[in-house]
Amino acid sequence: MKLQGSRPGDQRLRIELTKPRDYHVAAPTRIRRPPPPPALILVVGFAVLIVIGTIILSLPISSASEAWTPPLDALFTATSAVCVTGLVVVDTGTYWSPFGQVVILALIQIGGFGFMTGSTLFLFLLIGRRTGLRDRMLVQASTGVPDLGSVTTLVKRIALFTLICEGAGAAFLTAAFLARSHDIVESIWWGIFHGISAFNNAGFDLIGGFRSLTGFADDPFVLVPIGVLIVLGGLGFAIVGDVVGKRHWRMLALETKVVLLSTLGLLTVGAMAIGILEWTNPATLGAMPEAQRPLNALFEAATLRTAGFSALDTGALTSASLFVVMALMFIGGASGSTAGGIKVNTFSMLLIAVVSTARGRPSAEAFGRRLPHILIFRALSVALLSIAAVFVVALALEVTAPAVPFVQALFEAVSAVGTVGASTGITRQLPDPAQLILVPAMFLGRLGPLTLVLALTARARPIAYRPAVESMRIG
Repeated sequence: MKLQGSRPGDQRLRIELTKPRDYHVAAPTRIRRPPPPPALILVVGFAVLIVIGTIILSLPISSASEAWTPPLDALFTATSAVCVTGLVVVDTGTYWSPFGQVVILALIQIGGFGFMTGSTLFLFLLIGRRTGLRDRMLVQASTGVPDLGSVTTLVKRIALFTLICEGAGAAFLTAAFLARSHDIVESIWWGIFHGISAFNNAGFDLIGGFRSLTGFADDPFVLVPIGVLIVLGGLGFAIVGDVVGKRHWRMLALETKVVLLSTLGLLTVGAMAIGILEWTNPATLGAMPEAQRPLNALFEAATLRTAGFSALDTGALTSASLFVVMALMFIGGASGSTAGGIKVNTFSMLLIAVVSTARGRPSAEAFGRRLPHILIFRALSVALLSIAAVFVVALALEVTAPAVPFVQALFEAVSAVGTVGASTGITRQLPDPAQLILVPAMFLGRLGPLTLVLALTARARPIAYRPAVESMRIG
């Protein structure tokens, strides 16, 4: 309403008051629960896969004798295959039927490629479902991808990389096996099985008699392809892809440089240590011609770091060599790869921190780059918790299998937690309680470091203040 007076300043505006209105919002018909954490999904996914594998391997069709497999043997084998470990309680080549071997190979492939990575790729390619943010975060956690936007494309590239490596390895191995045997079908199957097993760092073999590759110690056409597959699988697509894409040392990412140098250093030091310690051992390298010893020492350094193959009798290694191998198994391969262990990335970050501290630097530095303190804290957490896990498993094995020498029990514990699969030959001789201890040890070793990093990442929150500083004594 407008009121007007006789003078120019007398004009006033009056706004009429309106009655308040009531608005009614209907209650939601469904309460949306927060999604489960990625770590829980990965753990449950692997656990379900192990249960399915256990059930199938228990069936008579899975065994060569067409008899029911004891539940513990089926559970142990399924866990070892899904967790790409390689420890076995029954001989893979003679106990399982061709169907059972195919099941084991499928479990190895799915476990090595990553449960969520494989399922997301399956949904994207076959169902046409678009991947959401949670799916991408899960694949990022499994593969170590820094960019969420390219996860779908990256998963496809990882699948292509896997098929190329496994296909080429299977072809070379088929030719090598065919040269020693006249059975074409068996040579092709052995080539495919060992190619997939080697790339996924699983260590399962079809040779029979729990001999692994000891019968091929004089055949470089078998050892070299398997060794190359183990190294490629242990590096992972991110490292190999960075090298292939940039092709120049200065342009490589810091992680790529650190992983490549660390891997080369571990292979060199491991091969030299095994070669020196076993050169005159008549049960291992000492029984071979001198020309074959360097290749076998290098192969042992490569396979005993991440896979369970062996061209030497692991049980005949000297105690000093076993400790060297335990160190290699504990470190393992690169993050986001098919290898186990605490990962060479974790070890390298801690080593960089030690060297930087010795040089008086305030932070961990390498190649002109500074590592965030939070990464050092997480690496330290993974390493210390892994050491604690090895200690607990070794102690449990000593209690449940007191007849086993301590060095062999410790070796078995490191192999299980590191998901390596190397053994001195005591796995199948352990009592049932000891074998049952190794099942969660392999599961923890495969998913423990990853789920721990996921949990620590999820709990990271920005803080508005810092507590007061107070010093403590060390050393």
